[in-house]
Amino acid sequence: MAGRIEAKLAELGIVLPAPAAPVANYIPFTISGSLVVVSGQIPLKEGRIAYTGKVGAGVSMEDGQAAARLCFVNLVAQVKAACGGDLDRVRRVLRLGGFIAAPPDFTQHAVVMNGASDLAVALFGDAGRHARTTIGVPSLPGDAAVEVEGMFEIG
Repeated sequence: MAGRIEAKLAELGIVLPAPAAPVANYIPFTISGSLVVVSGQIPLKEGRIAYTGKVGAGVSMEDGQAAARLCFVNLVAQVKAACGGDLDRVRRVLRLGGFIAAPPDFTQHAVVMNGASDLAVALFGDAGRHARTTIGVPSLPGDAAVEVEGMFEIG
């Protein structure tokens, strides 16, 4: 029987992908006590980067938000692996860190990152409300438009 979070994913029309394998010398997540820290996730879909380029210079705000949302979906896939397949173990989304590839004059990073934050709250309810840092960067791995990392409390 599917748990509460799996049911919410289905309601939102989200199918979690297989967790992405690391592409360098790091691991996808670490667990210390009740904390799960997930490495940055890019907007991978079916093994390919779905959103490339710079937000505000070829990538629209809407696509930037969709990229951030997809990054959060990929974070959840990693958290599911960390929880042995049981997303109902997630007690809280503690923190998200967003990296937005953008030109120097772009200032709407927070609006882009809301794509991830809004999904965190939609999926986990009040437990999805989190602390957050969002910064602009000149480039990201594979020319990804967005990357999101996260910290979760599990039980």
